[in-house]
Order: sequence, then C-alpha cells, then structure tokens
Amino acid sequence: MATKSADLYVRIEPDVKEQAENILSALGIPASNAINMFYKQIILHGGLPFEVKIPDSKPVDINDLTEAELNEELEKGYRDMLEGKTKSVEKVFADIYRTYDISINNIR
Repeated sequence: MATKSADLYVRIEPDVKEQAENILSALGIPASNAINMFYKQIILHGGLPFEVKIPDSKPVDINDLTEAELNEELEKGYRDMLEGKTKSVEKVFADIYRTYDISINNIR
C-alpha cells in the first residue's frame, strides 16, 4: 500500500460536511479513507464515478395538478404496481428513516 503523504485542503459547507461525516462514521469509514476511495474511483472511471445532470423530472405536487393530471399520475402508479415496480412498506420507511436521520425510537 502506498504511503499517504499528500495533503488536500478543501472548503465545504459545514452542514454537508457534518451530514456526510455522520454517515461515514456510522459505516466506520474515516473521511480521509472515503476521499481516497473517491479519488481512486475517479481514476478507475476516467471521470466522476456517477452521473452529474439535472434530473429530467421533479417530484409531483398534487396541489398543482388538474383532475385529469392527477388521474394520469394515479394510473401510472397503478400500472407500476401491476408490473411489480414496488417496494415493501418496510423498505420505504427504512429509506425515509435513513434519509432524514430519524430514529425508530423517536416515533410515537
């Protein structure tokens, strides 16, 4: 393994740093190791190891939909259900808890 002797100084938004470091800590990965892994992935991919783009769509706010548009969205959801494009309720809530850092013990 190569000796780690190069320094990297970056400025980052404090809340982004804190949130990322909390996740890394829960995974048992020091931030310096995560950054090293990120750089290695850049080398392996010949660029960023993920797609960087503006999403094609944004979440739908039902308050902004006409009745016809709402019915179309409901039909899309129904088709997805019939095609098996679903998640269990347990998976959905686990994702929500993880995304918003909610402890199951804080739920009434």
